[in-house]
Amino acid sequence: MSDLFFDLRATHNPHRWYLPLTPKVCVGPPGNMFMFGGVGLASAIAAMERTCERPVIWATAQYLSYARPPQVVDLDVWVPNAGKYNTQARVVSHVDDKEILTVNAALGSRPSEISRQWVQRPDVPPPLDCPVGEHWRGEEEDLHSRIETRVAKGLYGDVRAGEAEDDGRLILWIKPSDGRYAIDSSMLAVIADHVPSGIGSALGQSGGGNSLDNTIRIRHIVPTEWVLCDIRIHGIHGGFAHGAMYMFAEDGELMATASQSVIVRTRADRTQR
Repeated sequence: MSDLFFDLRATHNPHRWYLPLTPKVCVGPPGNMFMFGGVGLASAIAAMERTCERPVIWATAQYLSYARPPQVVDLDVWVPNAGKYNTQARVVSHVDDKEILTVNAALGSRPSEISRQWVQRPDVPPPLDCPVGEHWRGEEEDLHSRIETRVAKGLYGDVRAGEAEDDGRLILWIKPSDGRYAIDSSMLAVIADHVPSGIGSALGQSGGGNSLDNTIRIRHIVPTEWVLCDIRIHGIHGGFAHGAMYMFAEDGELMATASQSVIVRTRADRTQR
């Protein structure tokens, strides 16, 4: 079993896990950091997979509140139904009595020889031929400092003001900076929470947002160093954006898809809820 990107710890109860928060799994300005939403979903996936001893098929998180370092997030795994091949489960993540997020999921696998994909990897240069995506928060120690990003198409990080992408797409190569973290379902969940990064690129201005939800659907995870993330912002209206991501291995294998709804923020109102 590979190391996890976050410090998820077991308890004597196989249905209870906990996650101490440090800046390494958080984002936000100094003094106002909070747990990265993708870490919330990823830790719930890891807890369910370990409790149920089955792989996640899909999982969806509803974000309710913020958890901040040095708080400890408790994760309670509930399994209302476990069948021959599929398990239905959910996780309630909370700090003391305050619920932070709820994750619903299905886990399992079925015997089948069918393996096909119709969505194809975009034709972009390999990661090392693409410019480095420098996050706008710079060298601060947080989650973004542990993620390496290369920009294959669109605007990202420090360089988000420019010509808007007419198709609303941002294409990134992403990998954990530390090579000991393999690409697994929980790592893909962390990566999937980069959908809001596409908002600024789609608008051609400094913008992003706070996730209301995050849904990931796992198809087929294969060994890969980099994940090619085809982010597509579908539309924005009434202060909310809706977008999706297709996640490919370097060889073009479609590993997962994700989708989110996001409260749209510009640099001017980023600190407002």
